[in-house]
Amino acid sequence: MTSYPEVIDFLYSQLPMFQRSGPAAYKDNLDNTLRLDEMFGHPHLSFKSIHVAGTNGKGSVSHMLASVLQEAGYKTGLYTSPHLKDFRERIKVNGEMITEQAVIDFTLSYLEKNKTGQLEPSFFELTVSMAFDYFRAMKVDVAVVEVGLGGRLDSTNIITPEVSVITNISFDHMALLGNTLPKIAAEKAGIIKARIPVVVGESSPETNPVFESFAQKVGTTLEFADQTYQTDYSLLTPDGFQSFYIRKNGDLYYRDLKTDLKGIYQRQNVPTVLKTIDCLHEKGWNLNEALIRKGLKNTIGNTGLMGRWQIIGNNPLVVCDTGHNPAGIKLVVEQIGQTAWKALHMVIGMVNDKDQSEVLSLLPSNATYYFTKADIPRATTPEELASKASRFGLAGNCYNSVREALSAALKNADKNDLIFIGGSTFVVAEIL
Repeated sequence: MTSYPEVIDFLYSQLPMFQRSGPAAYKDNLDNTLRLDEMFGHPHLSFKSIHVAGTNGKGSVSHMLASVLQEAGYKTGLYTSPHLKDFRERIKVNGEMITEQAVIDFTLSYLEKNKTGQLEPSFFELTVSMAFDYFRAMKVDVAVVEVGLGGRLDSTNIITPEVSVITNISFDHMALLGNTLPKIAAEKAGIIKARIPVVVGESSPETNPVFESFAQKVGTTLEFADQTYQTDYSLLTPDGFQSFYIRKNGDLYYRDLKTDLKGIYQRQNVPTVLKTIDCLHEKGWNLNEALIRKGLKNTIGNTGLMGRWQIIGNNPLVVCDTGHNPAGIKLVVEQIGQTAWKALHMVIGMVNDKDQSEVLSLLPSNATYYFTKADIPRATTPEELASKASRFGLAGNCYNSVREALSAALKNADKNDLIFIGGSTFVVAEIL
């Protein structure tokens, strides 16, 4: 096994992978992560970090923070998941993906160190170890590390960051994280550590007491970003940016703060980023307003983030978005409602361990649906999805592949129509 395709095939086929097999790949302890960390000489101790958890928005927040840090001149690692097109998207340094050779070298090193087979890590556990090892080798100043699932038992939770960030709490992965918001919050709050400041993006009467209790227990400060920063409104500019007008403690503080990230949900994410930067600034990091503005404006250019209200075609307008749980879909539907179109076409696929009925109940009934499935074992069949959707007045045809569904939508759509592609990260991945 010496070529990159061979190594990728090994990672995908020989290791339990949540993205493909679901909860069966989830480990309810950090044993393997700690043993891998020891096996590779504790690479996570070689760089500073920022830890980002939450139900929605953690990808956008992670990329915006990384972009600002890059603009400030810090050599910045970025670990996120899942990837959309290329495995190497998960591990970046200053926006550049890990090299194919580095993926090969790490995997071969792991196989050599583990030749007795004493360790049986999951795909995610090994990928986190690969990222930390690469960040050490590249001598990064700081790494922005996105939690994969939950927080308390996530493989990333061996780091001691500069700031712990929790974007928000809503329902997702309930079979693993709990079926109430306080239970889910408690799992996310597992990243809170002694004397490490905590930023929670969105406050809520149901979950605030959970975070306050965890912070008090370990003796650290807790800030709710939305209690400091509020987005008055945002608008799309003619040159393709989203412009925000943001108040700080009630007074207009940022006028015309631009980002190249689309999606109205960035109204919640940008205040989280700003409050996190405040915490970093208090710890001596060089992050002034000019750098913040430049970093947010060039997030996609600096980090390569994809799949957030991403426009991939015009006449008709074709948009994809990775929002896939009720809270995410609600904002996506709001965005669709604020977009001009003559007729709406929805290319939709979902995975079978999500709350499909709740999501389907939120989708617009005044659309033509193209029910499909991503090419993964967890995908719900188009026929089953169409049957569930019919209960909510959603009608359309079934297609065996995402490409086939999009092709049909393009054939049916007028130049003034909107085609939306989503319902699952994996549906978007196949289009991109």
